[in-house]
Amino acid sequence: MTMPANESEGTPDTAVPPPTGLAVSVRNTDGSTAICTLAGDLDMETLAPAKQALDELVAAGVRTIVVDLGQVAFCDSSGLNLLLQARMSAEARGTRLLLAACAPSVQRVLELTGADAVFSLHPDAATALAAGR
Repeated sequence: MTMPANESEGTPDTAVPPPTGLAVSVRNTDGSTAICTLAGDLDMETLAPAKQALDELVAAGVRTIVVDLGQVAFCDSSGLNLLLQARMSAEARGTRLLLAACAPSVQRVLELTGADAVFSLHPDAATALAAGR
């Protein structure tokens, strides 16, 4: 769902998260690869749609999942936990989970916790897709 932009902030329509605080979109690039884009806050109150999308992609047998985090404004420990759980679930099914375009808020959480060492991090979705092949 796209909400109208707040004209006083000059934010484009696609960057405005819904009232739930997190927008999730999934684009299948081919039969075996998907990009899951998250926009907004990734925290305890908002992570359900992201969890559902990632669980569905893993269950569907997608070979590579790229999680685009470039539009995540905030990420707390529950958001990090979701990403770690999704990675473990994906790996158990033979799926690669790659993180792309980590927003500064996400990058900081990954670095502070040392989780950046367990994820495959990429500057953008295109680079992650190329690495996932």
